[in-house]
Amino acid sequence: MLKPNINYANLKDSYLFDNILQKSNEYLRKNPEAHLLRLGVGDVTLPLPEIVIKALHDAVDDQSKKETFHGYMYECGDPALREAIAVYYSNRGIKIDSDEVFISSGACDELADIIDLFDISSNALVMEPAYPSYVETNIIAGRKIVRMKSDEKNLFMPNPDKNTRADIIYICSPNNPTGVVFDFITLKKWVDFANENDSVIIFDAAYEAFIDSQDLPHSIFEIEGAKKCAIEICSLSKTAGFTGMRLGYTIVPKDIIRAKMSINEMWTRNRLSKTNGISYILQKGAMAVFSPEGQIQIKANLQVYKENSKVLNNALDKTKIWYTGGKNSPYIWLKCPGNMNSWEFFDYLLNNAQIVGTPGIGFGACADSFFRLSAFGNPEDTKEAAERLIGLLT
Repeated sequence: MLKPNINYANLKDSYLFDNILQKSNEYLRKNPEAHLLRLGVGDVTLPLPEIVIKALHDAVDDQSKKETFHGYMYECGDPALREAIAVYYSNRGIKIDSDEVFISSGACDELADIIDLFDISSNALVMEPAYPSYVETNIIAGRKIVRMKSDEKNLFMPNPDKNTRADIIYICSPNNPTGVVFDFITLKKWVDFANENDSVIIFDAAYEAFIDSQDLPHSIFEIEGAKKCAIEICSLSKTAGFTGMRLGYTIVPKDIIRAKMSINEMWTRNRLSKTNGISYILQKGAMAVFSPEGQIQIKANLQVYKENSKVLNNALDKTKIWYTGGKNSPYIWLKCPGNMNSWEFFDYLLNNAQIVGTPGIGFGACADSFFRLSAFGNPEDTKEAAERLIGLLT
């Protein structure tokens, strides 16, 4: 008799975004003339840069001719794209070999797949509030999860606990949902902790392109010792608007050795076994992103979202509500006023200001008194939402 993976029964039903949609639709049913200002979206709203569109069209044309047609791609990624990403790191002073770069179908898929590298006896440390995938993928695998709670007292940037065993350590910076960017000092503590305990850090850098401050790291490989203990997972979803395209990349250093096994060689073997590579067309689009003109165009789009963040930050400054994020990040994480929990505040904003955000409870039980706003929306709607926040909360 077939026995299913019973670990799926341990997953909690996730009603967060479904509830948000249902509540929003119910409000519109009762108030059909209302214009909801959606600041809960984690998706981008601007179209792909022109240079990417041209590259995609050219790639489609290539597929129509025998002499330029491409079938299966390299499982670990087009060598030219892997080299372009290595150069991208090199331009920031980080030495990465092209065979340490692996092209993926996006950060979410890679976060789920990467844990194949680790024995089921290893545990996973998740700093909450956290992106739900960190927890859920390990529950499905049947792995023990260590939940490290953070709050406004440590600015949602906790230090390692020497009394805690942590085999796989998840760090997201800039963080989703809190918008916090881990500084050099705190990251160095985690790198040292990982090296001392033979742990491996899974560093989610999906939002690194939003960092403007010169005194904050974009990559964990800016930290001494990180190449011996850290895997970095990145995405073009928010950097270049690839949410509907699905392409990212993962850096697996050759210096990570556990039980005399090379993690880089293991991941290479994993990709050879489990994938047929990312499509030629998508990788051509990604190559355009890493061109000089591509970098100019994606930064122009990113600047729109950064301006949205400034608008929301300025509004919250006037309300005197405690918040973090928004600077070097597309997410603002605020303390719900009046001792409201996150769903109560959701309803309050929806009914009194027609603003839709994301309740913190969706990112862990410790986050139920917090709320996430996103800067990925329409600039005009963001400005209107900022004015309504000031009017409602001051």
